[in-house]
Amino acid sequence: MDRNDSFREFVAAHQQALMRTAYLLTGDAHQAEDLLQSALLKVFGRWFRLSRVEYPEAYARKVLLNQYISWRRRRVRAELPTADPPDRLYSSEDSTIVRLVMRRALMRLPPRQRAVIVLRYYEDRTERETAELLNCSVGTVKSQAHYALARLRELAPELAPKLSDLEAEEARR
Repeated sequence: MDRNDSFREFVAAHQQALMRTAYLLTGDAHQAEDLLQSALLKVFGRWFRLSRVEYPEAYARKVLLNQYISWRRRRVRAELPTADPPDRLYSSEDSTIVRLVMRRALMRLPPRQRAVIVLRYYEDRTERETAELLNCSVGTVKSQAHYALARLRELAPELAPKLSDLEAEEARR
């Protein structure tokens, strides 16, 4: 099996999981595709060495996160101000609306905080795994998660009960 075949197999096996992470980070399917393509291009450049490593997915995920943070640093932040915030016409039990509100609030977090929230709560990774992927200390992961959850409460107060549940679950771990 040559290098291209083994890389194709790797992509076939891990593309969906990496795409889900990219989408959660960017909040846009097209940007997620671009991010994943850019990350996979970098991974392919190192595939000769990576194909012999036990967990090349970990490297690919780290490249994806680093690429995302790099993109966010270069991108101009564009918020859409509105004079009249929307009325809350839905119950807190409507999971579709809650997901949409959460996604919109996530998009307003700084890149590092968003990455911590995605890895910790969407991908259910441990603090240590998150720290390794983001190349930071466990203490940084904890503080970034704390600040991110506080900011999410400010951005979407209706999510406070859900966020409190996440923190309670975190305390039990």
